Amino acid sequence: MLNAYYGCGEETGALFDSLKIQNYESFPEHLNKYNCIFINMQEFLSESPNVYEMLVSIRETLLVEFVEEFPGIVFKNKSKLTQTMKDAYNFSRRPFVILIDEWDCIFREYKEDYVSQKAYLDFLRMWLKDQGYVALAYMTGILPIKKYGTHSALNMFSEYSMLEPREFAPFFGFTGEEVESLCASHNVDMEEMRSWYDGYRMKYRSRIGQDWQEVEISIFSPRSVVESILTGRFNSYWNQTETYEALKDYIQMDFGGLREAIVAMLAGGSIPINPSMFANDMSNFKRRDEVLTLLVHLGYLSYDLPLGVASIPNKEVSGVFLDSTTDLEWSEVVGAVSESRNLL
Repeated sequence: MLNAYYGCGEETGALFDSLKIQNYESFPEHLNKYNCIFINMQEFLSESPNVYEMLVSIRETLLVEFVEEFPGIVFKNKSKLTQTMKDAYNFSRRPFVILIDEWDCIFREYKEDYVSQKAYLDFLRMWLKDQGYVALAYMTGILPIKKYGTHSALNMFSEYSMLEPREFAPFFGFTGEEVESLCASHNVDMEEMRSWYDGYRMKYRSRIGQDWQEVEISIFSPRSVVESILTGRFNSYWNQTETYEALKDYIQMDFGGLREAIVAMLAGGSIPINPSMFANDMSNFKRRDEVLTLLVHLGYLSYDLPLGVASIPNKEVSGVFLDSTTDLEWSEVVGAVSESRNLL
C-alpha cells in the first residue's frame, strides 16, 4: 500500500478513491513523488546461509536495480550502496522511501548470534541514518529496535508497539466498532466474539478539533475474527500463525515467580510489569519482567499502559497458555484453573 502511494513508477491515485486518505487535503502532496525500495527481509534471509550472505545479497540486488533504473547516470562507485543512492538522488532529485517488512527476522531466527545481529544493525544504520537521500524509512516487525547497552543502534526511529501504539492504535487490528459491524452483517454473536478475541485495550491521544483527548479502544485479532465468521465457529485461530513452542520455552524460565504470575493471569488477574529493562531480543533474559514484556510484544499478553499491568486478553489466548502449561506438566497451574472454574 505504501509502495503504491509513494512510488513514482506509475500513477496510482485511482487505487485510493474509496479510502479515507483520499479526503485529506495533503493526499496529493506525496502521491507518486518518491523513489521507493520495498524489501521483505525474511525472503532474503530464507535464501541465504547466514546473515552476512544476506547483507551481500541485498547490496548486490539493489546495486543491479539502480543501474537498470537509472541508465543515464555515471555512478561514482557501483560497489558502494550509499554512494550509488546518493548518485541516484542527485540525478533524479527524488528522495527515497524505504519500506522494510519483517525487519526483526534476524533476531527471531538468530537469537544467540549477537555478532550477526550487530552486523545487521550496523548495515541498517549505515544505509539509513543521516542520509540525505532518505525521505522516510518505515519498518514493520514484532520486536522493537534492538538495544546495545544503554543506546540503540537505530535511535532515529519513532516506535509504535503493543506497549505504546500511540496514534497507530486503531490500525493494529480490527477495532470494536468494526467487529460489531461485521457481526451484525453476518449474524454472529458479538458477545461471544468479544469473549474469544477481544481484550487488547489500547489508549492513545487524538486531536479532536483544537484539543487533544485520551481515546481508549478495543483491538481484535483480524485473522481470528475473519476465520470465525468464515467457518461459523469460535475457535483458536491466532496461535496457528505462531508456534507456541517458543511460549513454552519462555514460561519455563521461572524468573521471580513467573509461574505464579501466569497462574494469577489464567485466573483473570493482572500482573504489574516494568518493560523498560527489556533488551528487545528473544534470548537475553535475566528477570521475570523481560519475559512478560516479550509476551506482550508477541501478543500473548495485553498491556494497560496507564496502570502498568499485563493480563491474558481473551479465551483464545488463555487456551494457548493452558495447552503450553499442560505440555509442561504444570499440574499446579491446570489444577488451580480447574479449581477456580469449579468455585465460580
